[in-house]
Amino acid sequence: MTAVKRLYVFLVGYEVLPKTVSTRDRGASTIMAEPVCAYLIETERGLVLFDTGVNSDNLKDAALRNRLYPYPAWLAPSIVLPEHELLPQLARIGVAPADIATVVISHSHCDHIGNLRHFRHADIHIQRREYEYAMGPHGNGAVFNSDFDFPDVKWRLHDGDWTVCPGIEAILTDGHMPGHQSLVVTLPSGAVKILVVDAGDLAENFRDEVLPGECIGGEAEALAAIRRIKRIAAERNGEIVLFHDPDYVHALRLAPDFYK
Repeated sequence: MTAVKRLYVFLVGYEVLPKTVSTRDRGASTIMAEPVCAYLIETERGLVLFDTGVNSDNLKDAALRNRLYPYPAWLAPSIVLPEHELLPQLARIGVAPADIATVVISHSHCDHIGNLRHFRHADIHIQRREYEYAMGPHGNGAVFNSDFDFPDVKWRLHDGDWTVCPGIEAILTDGHMPGHQSLVVTLPSGAVKILVVDAGDLAENFRDEVLPGECIGGEAEALAAIRRIKRIAAERNGEIVLFHDPDYVHALRLAPDFYK
């Protein structure tokens, strides 16, 4: 029996980047505006937030923006318009940050963990390997420690697959990052949604088994993650819910609409 009641998908901004960031050795001359998402899952046991989007405060101060998003390492800073801000979107469906007791972080890149500061009261779930990487001397220009390295965060560390609650399974999909994790969500209708995040950004990552551009956790691991997700989708008739694919995301039911 699933405890899940509803799944909300939030569009929380965009990133402008070469396609090769998403597809290894493909699309070097193609520049994409890739959406950034966050997910809220309403369950009988409370609200679960999966990823938190981009910290827009980093974009409003010119000096800070230029330091965190230097050209040409970044073609452009992330784009977060007022309608993309996470907290107002949550408020639109009657949810305040204090209402969310469980936050799951897929990995430590800035477009996934940027708004963590608003949820420091909650239990923050992350893979141990990802936590150790992010808190270590990573030198990764897309990991902004200022977004998450707070002394009062209640980190909950996991080693591999774990169950968030009935109907929400966290699965280790490392490769893109050392401790990347995805969620398999079973809705009341019986539909299975696989929230793959950056295990594969675009449809072709799964169709053609193309690696992400960055595989800090290992290329073999990244390919294994893609194949594992495809296997789960086939075995459970699940939908691979893409995080960064503009064609796919723009066709979704976005909040305040929902899946159930």
